[in-house]
Amino acid sequence: MPDLSQLRAAAREAREHAYARYSNFTVGAAVETTDGRRFTGANIENASYGLAICAERTAVFAAVLAGAKGIAAVAVTGPDGVTTPPCGACRQVLAEFGAPDVPLSYARADGSWADTTLGELLPAAFNPNSLEAARGIA
Repeated sequence: MPDLSQLRAAAREAREHAYARYSNFTVGAAVETTDGRRFTGANIENASYGLAICAERTAVFAAVLAGAKGIAAVAVTGPDGVTTPPCGACRQVLAEFGAPDVPLSYARADGSWADTTLGELLPAAFNPNSLEAARGIA
């Protein structure tokens, strides 16, 4: 079982590297991969708002670029005093690389952490199995 307290600390540290010039909403994320490595990410904004990327996707994409194939745990934190679960796009990306039972911890406004799973955050996710099922129909 991954150490969520270490992932939370890594997410907090990653948040310090966010580029949130426009929103001032800094987010940090950490993922532990199924092979035991840890990757972090922070949100990176852009003057063309649609080109921003969330911390969770930054961390996942760094893991994939390094050769990781699966996620074992995730932690996400935003600005102090704000509850910060992953957005819908990040939930979908996390579901691509993590099983429904993968633990996910996110910071709450009161300073505590909410612990859940990817499957609880995104039930009935569209995933590679969805595509395989469609190939069987065609």
